[in-house]
Amino acid sequence: MVLQFDLDGTLCTVEKGARNLKDYANAVPRMERIAKVNELHNEGHLIKIVTARGAQTDQDWREFTKKQLAEWGLKYGVLKVGKPYKLHANYYIDDKGINAGEFFDAN
Repeated sequence: MVLQFDLDGTLCTVEKGARNLKDYANAVPRMERIAKVNELHNEGHLIKIVTARGAQTDQDWREFTKKQLAEWGLKYGVLKVGKPYKLHANYYIDDKGINAGEFFDAN
C-alpha cells in the first residue's frame, strides 16, 4: 500500500513566527503519529511525505526537512518539499483534507 502524509499540522505542529510565516525550525513532532507511520513503513508500505514548505517564499527547505525528519526518527521512502504535491497513493493523510462522503453528504 502507498500512503501519502502531509507534514506540517499532520505529523508535527508548527506555530507562526516572524512575518506570520510558519516557524519550521521549532516544529514539534507528534511522536505517536510518527510511531504509527514507522510501523506502517516497517510492515512494507511505501510512505510518501509531502510538504508545501517554501511554496510561499521560494526558500528551499528540503535539506533542513530531511535532517529534521531524521532527528525525529521518521521512516519514509519519498520526500517532496515545496509546491503542493499530490503523488499517487492509496491513501492521503492531511490535516486540511476532508472525506468525500462527509463533504458531499453535508452539502
